[in-house]
Amino acid sequence: MARITASVYTSHVPAIGVAIDQGKTGEPYWQPLFKGYEVSKQWMKENTPDVIFLVYNDHATAFSLEMIPTFAIGCAAEFQPADEGYGARPVPKVIGHPELASHIAHSVIQDDFDLTIVNRMDVDHGLTVPLSLMCGQPQAGRAR
Repeated sequence: MARITASVYTSHVPAIGVAIDQGKTGEPYWQPLFKGYEVSKQWMKENTPDVIFLVYNDHATAFSLEMIPTFAIGCAAEFQPADEGYGARPVPKVIGHPELASHIAHSVIQDDFDLTIVNRMDVDHGLTVPLSLMCGQPQAGRAR
């Protein structure tokens, strides 16, 4: 049986990722924003989740006006950071949970929920920025 430990809502502005990636989090302009995440980051360290369900809007990185799913679920074992026009963020690939995602997909599709299964997709700042804000910025190559 699963236990939900938190529900978090946060910004995912691309400039936040750039500030993290360029080491600007301590600059006066950025300090108030990043200071606001200290309590949350500490809580995450003390209450490390087994799985994170991260819901976000793809910003025409993986999907375009040619294909717009109502809802999509990532079922891959890993997801690479996308190149959003200025290179991929220097963050590790995002590790998926294919067994759990497939179970969820199967369950909701059986109940007539409109869901697209994604087995390969590069993820944009909508996913990587919240992970960086809440979990910290690990060294590239380390799994989350």
